[in-house]
Amino acid sequence: MKAGWQTKPLGEICKTGAGGTPLKSNKEYYENGTIPWLMSGEVSQGEVHEATRFITKKGLESSSARIFPINTVLVAMYGATAGQVGILKFEASTNQAVCGILPNEHFIPEFLYYFFLSKQDELISQATGNAQPNISQIKIKNTHVPIISLTEQQRIVAILDQAFEGIAKARANAEQNLQNASTLFESHLQSIFTQRGEGWVEKPLSHFAQSISTGPFGSLLHKSDYVSKGVPLVNPINIVDGKIKPNNEKQISPDTKTRLQSYVLEDGDIVIGRRGEIGRCAVVEREQAGWICGTGCFFIRPLKTTSSHFIANLIRSKKYREELEAASSGATMLNLSNKALSELFVSVPVLQEQKSILEKLDVLSKETQRLEALYQRKIACLDELKKSLLQQAFAGEL
Repeated sequence: MKAGWQTKPLGEICKTGAGGTPLKSNKEYYENGTIPWLMSGEVSQGEVHEATRFITKKGLESSSARIFPINTVLVAMYGATAGQVGILKFEASTNQAVCGILPNEHFIPEFLYYFFLSKQDELISQATGNAQPNISQIKIKNTHVPIISLTEQQRIVAILDQAFEGIAKARANAEQNLQNASTLFESHLQSIFTQRGEGWVEKPLSHFAQSISTGPFGSLLHKSDYVSKGVPLVNPINIVDGKIKPNNEKQISPDTKTRLQSYVLEDGDIVIGRRGEIGRCAVVEREQAGWICGTGCFFIRPLKTTSSHFIANLIRSKKYREELEAASSGATMLNLSNKALSELFVSVPVLQEQKSILEKLDVLSKETQRLEALYQRKIACLDELKKSLLQQAFAGEL
């Protein structure tokens, strides 16, 4: 805090309260409810103008929920949203995961809002709980706040409002540019496989492969087969951004690998997920040869006249992803059959043209990655700038 600023625990100056949750099994507490009821995940909007859930008067009276007035400063206390702050702009109740700091004549709500934003990391670092952070109302009440004039509070808020507005615009621009960089590569990939040139051969995918195999069924793997250090399995969860990333905590023993020899991957094989996100695929690199295709994947072994990376890019393109999704089944999770994958009609040029296309894609991919890294750094810098401004504000340095 700025030298000369007096501070006091928040609880000595402001009244606080937490919400509550009416018994979920009692429909009378929720059906046709008209009282707005906020969850902790709805706090981070800055100004909170609406709720998506409602409770009845009976629900309010039967629980520790209470109605907070307009300009109550809300601080989320539990879970992934712990430490997030908002200002209530309509009368509403909350669940017990939210602490409400009631308005009074000593503070303007925007000042407390920015103050608790500046304390967010500190409060989370003091949180208890192993799985998810838990900030108690006591910690919030014991947080020392500066006792300064309303005029000085308004000055600080005005500066922060203006700065944060500019940062928000700059961040939105950087996020849009980041999205544009990703879309650029996707768009080019799409154009290649929709505007194919002369001499391209259109045949089922199986025509360009030595084999298209399904990973081992669940009955071939048992809990006792898994070890913390052994031979990696490749399942859809291990295919991230076109690369294979093994789970180092869940592998199989060498003895199990011997039993699953027909599922051992070779350099240049293409692994593709058969459930969930259809089209997720990666090429097996030399150092990954000898790993095992998991139960949730297919693996394609292309002919020597077909580039693995060309087929992988083809499968990732929007055109073929959509065709595979249309050929999949499943209400809650899409499942792709070996038959649908094998019978997918694809267009493929001669090997030399495949290599030429891949060279151009590689150049574009590297430029896309450079731009994405640039805009990600800009976003990170803007977030750091906000933290820096908040620190300066409450050190009296604005």
